[in-house]
Amino acid sequence: MKHPLQKMMEDRRNGIKAGIPSYCTANPLVLEMALRRAKKLGRPVLIEATANQVNQYGGYTGMVPKDFYKMVLEMAEKIGVPENQMILAGDHLGPLTWQNLPEKEAMEKSIELVYEYARAGFTKIHLDTSMKVADDPEGLLSTETIARRGAILYKSAMKGYEELKAEKPDAMRPVFVIGSEVPIPGGAQEAEDTLAVTSPDAFRDTVATYRRVFKEEGIEEGMNDVIAVVVQPGVEFGDDQVFLYDHDAAVDLCAALKEYPEVCFEGHSADYQSPESLRNMCQDGIAILKVGPALTYGLREALFALSFMEKELVPEAEQAHFIETLDEVMLKNPANWQKHYHGDDKQLALARKYSFSDRARYYIGQPEVTEAMDKLFENLRKYQIPMNMLHQYMPVSYNKVRDGELELDPRELAMDGVTNFMMDYEYAVAL
Repeated sequence: MKHPLQKMMEDRRNGIKAGIPSYCTANPLVLEMALRRAKKLGRPVLIEATANQVNQYGGYTGMVPKDFYKMVLEMAEKIGVPENQMILAGDHLGPLTWQNLPEKEAMEKSIELVYEYARAGFTKIHLDTSMKVADDPEGLLSTETIARRGAILYKSAMKGYEELKAEKPDAMRPVFVIGSEVPIPGGAQEAEDTLAVTSPDAFRDTVATYRRVFKEEGIEEGMNDVIAVVVQPGVEFGDDQVFLYDHDAAVDLCAALKEYPEVCFEGHSADYQSPESLRNMCQDGIAILKVGPALTYGLREALFALSFMEKELVPEAEQAHFIETLDEVMLKNPANWQKHYHGDDKQLALARKYSFSDRARYYIGQPEVTEAMDKLFENLRKYQIPMNMLHQYMPVSYNKVRDGELELDPRELAMDGVTNFMMDYEYAVAL
């Protein structure tokens, strides 16, 4: 069976400006909403796990690749989304989490990582060998080194796929994404003034080098499995800033894409872009639109709105104190936000709550936070939210409830915070 992303590329070659959002998250509520939207729209859904979220050691979610695949598949079965409508992907697969190790050890772990993803059934693999490891020389990594390491990982992924196919003959052949100009996962760490768009020559060099290296490594046909190249088209976000897509700044880069009809661009850090910016990106060839922190930001935003309503409706002694619980857990375990947020205590407190980079997503699944969230939902079922108060705190969701499109249930309202972001990406890729 043809991979949905290969079908997307066929459409693009035939002049149809097809595209797809890529949902990079391990949050169960966000995943559920992504699958529910896929069922409603009848479209393939692309869900990505990142190397630091899910790896052979468990990552920060505690899941190995087969665990994540099983979790999403079980969720899809309950919702009624068939497995072949679901594209599971591995993002930044390479030495990302082992940069402190020398090349031999870092690559051994990376080889095992991509093998496990492909063996588990993930069918879109980002071969990301763009980061330096401990014994790399000073200066930028050469495209040659990046491609050589990428070829090694491609072979390991295909080994995993072939083993899976022996057990599951209808297993879908994976497609691959290459590219070395990758924004930091989760958004920029420092405020920036401008962004350098990938040069057309750097893009051409990436494709040419991979083609040559794959041929030298005896896997020339493997380039047929490569459907996208990661570039920096001039989009990014940080704590409180968003760089909107500028077609004029990316026009030369996008023009170069016409020389390579077999690939599209994959745009990382496309969170918080306007619907029109996203649509322009898709039209210009940035057909895979990656979004992660914005989805959990939408969930967090809705949970805060529900918490504010709880403070109005529920006696103090019964309140869930979700906002306070989340911050306490973040303060007790600062490793996932400390190096990303800067400033005095007040600025740090605000960033923990409201930063666009949404480091709170690392904590929303912690037992104490989940317990507070469940209590919040329980309280707002007991003390029902009046429509006039819903209008105050969640006006977009209010319209949907008023029009009968959304149930007046706190869990559904929380998930609608995610939907509101997803709809921007659905608009961008609508044919």
